[in-house]
Amino acid sequence: MTAKECGADYIGFVFAPSRRRIAIPDACNIAREVKGIGKVGVFVNAPIYELLEIARQCRLDYVQLHGDESPAYCQKVNIPFIKAVRVNNELTAAYLAQYQADYILLDSYVPGRQGGTGITFDWNKTKDLRRKVDTPIIVAGGLTVSNVAEAIGTLLPAGIDVSGGVETNGQKDDDKIKCFVAAARRAAQGGGHPC
Repeated sequence: MTAKECGADYIGFVFAPSRRRIAIPDACNIAREVKGIGKVGVFVNAPIYELLEIARQCRLDYVQLHGDESPAYCQKVNIPFIKAVRVNNELTAAYLAQYQADYILLDSYVPGRQGGTGITFDWNKTKDLRRKVDTPIIVAGGLTVSNVAEAIGTLLPAGIDVSGGVETNGQKDDDKIKCFVAAARRAAQGGGHPC
């Protein structure tokens, strides 16, 4: 498991309909086999009972809600969760606080898309918002080995989330994963990327 070997803190399992979707039994098997790394399940507007059952079966540490889940929905999630929010001009600290999430994941806003766009958002425009939010922030959206240091340096997030930025032809690329994790770790410690 390259992500774990490289020192990533978490691996993600996409349960939402997408080209990255993993079958529940496969995710559960990987989650059981891989020790010493956190497991996050990614869901988009899933029925709450389904989400909680998959989280239980796969022993997920967090669920990431990457759809249009309401604050009322989020209150029913009785396990640690990350609420993904697409960055647009109307985003406020009060809006983010209403979710009462363990983490807020800031992702790019692309009309009609729930994520996985490969597009960055303007980190500088989000700096002020980041300072006003008590909930720890995770940054996503178009991150690559070339820009992750800038994202970390600009927003000082609690974490980062990557998928497409470590792929080649739609498949996870071990070398890209290694370089990305090394670049992120180095940036978090105040240095540039080594690859």
